[in-house]
Amino acid sequence: MSTDLETAPTMWALRAHTSGGPETLRYEEAPTPEPGTGDVLVRVHAASFTATELEWPSTWTDRRGLDRTPVIPGHEISGVVVAQGWGTVAPAIGDEVIGLLDWYRDGGAAEYVTVEGHNLGPKPQSVDHATAAAVPLAGLTAWQGLFDHGHLQAGQTVVVHGAGGGVGTYAVQLARNAGARVIATGRAHAADVAVDLGADTFVDLDQLGDGPLGDAGTADVVFDTVGGSVLARSWPLLRPGGRLISVAEPPSAPDDAQAADVTALYFVVIPDRAQLTELSRLVDAGDLRVVVGASVPLRDGQSAWADKMAGGSSGKTVLQIR
Repeated sequence: MSTDLETAPTMWALRAHTSGGPETLRYEEAPTPEPGTGDVLVRVHAASFTATELEWPSTWTDRRGLDRTPVIPGHEISGVVVAQGWGTVAPAIGDEVIGLLDWYRDGGAAEYVTVEGHNLGPKPQSVDHATAAAVPLAGLTAWQGLFDHGHLQAGQTVVVHGAGGGVGTYAVQLARNAGARVIATGRAHAADVAVDLGADTFVDLDQLGDGPLGDAGTADVVFDTVGGSVLARSWPLLRPGGRLISVAEPPSAPDDAQAADVTALYFVVIPDRAQLTELSRLVDAGDLRVVVGASVPLRDGQSAWADKMAGGSSGKTVLQIR
């Protein structure tokens, strides 16, 4: 292992010793990890998380399904590489990086984290670490949903459900930058954010209640980050040949969906260095704004996680480590 400093044997981290919700999280000392083959050790400056992360099986088990508690959550980071494991070429020691971490390994709600080198990309230089930490998971999810799976093209129309959330704020901007018409939906408090980020139209889901989503119009792509009844009522919005993409849950197709030539799928985001590099470029070019809903010290992570799960805030919650 090559390193630029001597790290302490322990570090401060947000850990859970038993599975459960935010109430299980504790700010405590934990062993400082060592990078394995192909890994780098990152000194974390800021980390972010997905509110439902504590409900995922991968948070609590390894790839064999075995318990791996105590665990450290928070799977997107911004920081500096301070050591390389055997066989690691890039990124280099001293590089400022952002990254999406492996779901089955400890996350970045800690002073240090080990990450496979190919899961990291360059940090955008125009923003600080606390802002950059809100890019990887939400940005990659929006990119892959719109383009890898939705095949969105210039001139098409996309409906973005949950446009005020962490993923939705990126999806609105990326779709707009691609030359698509953007119809944003969400709770009333997200309207100003969505329109300010480039949505052509905003539909208040609270006003629609359980009724049809017809006010959203018709689209070539529906990108869903909400699930539930919103997802179930999205089929009539699609034109023949359209694509319904969800990151919330697998869509259940009505009987007439195939006749309408509609494709639907659920996906889980994956790390991608090239896409992280492009997202950083867009941030530095001023074409992608990072919406941070709250930024709190790591020691207050348990209450911040609980607040995020309660809803009502736009953008990502960021944990400041340094």
